[in-house]
Amino acid sequence: MTDRLDRETFAAFVRENQTQFYRLAYGYVHDPDTALDLVQDAVLKALQKLDGLRHPEYLRTWFYRVLVNECISHLRKNRQAALPLLEDVAAAEPEEKPDPAAMRAMVLRLPPDLQAVVFLRFYEDMKLADIAAATGTNLNTVKTRLYRALRLLRTDFNEAEVI
Repeated sequence: MTDRLDRETFAAFVRENQTQFYRLAYGYVHDPDTALDLVQDAVLKALQKLDGLRHPEYLRTWFYRVLVNECISHLRKNRQAALPLLEDVAAAEPEEKPDPAAMRAMVLRLPPDLQAVVFLRFYEDMKLADIAAATGTNLNTVKTRLYRALRLLRTDFNEAEVI
């Protein structure tokens, strides 16, 4: 018996988790078509490198890493597409709690490495150790990025309340 993951198992994994993958990609780009394209590109890349996955038990974090890298690459190439809701946030009346669209817009203003940590932690409910594996960084770096992102989001939120 081999340690390698077969294509049928990978296809079942993608089918079972396609909603979460789409939600993560959509959180980055806030465009349904682009999110679908990013998931499709990540699946294609993962299929091409499936033989390189030596430990099938890490499939989830390995694929999230592929998907996050696709999303970050897209954002770097298309920087303007990463900020679709900023006008809406600026025009919104401050409230006690920002609505989800306003919060998403605040997250989208963060640098891509901070966005990744926030999306994986709060939108995908991943543990910090899993985020470290998915992003290819060490645990302390993930913690630092998360605290930095939260500090920046808190500052944005407080400024929105003052305005």
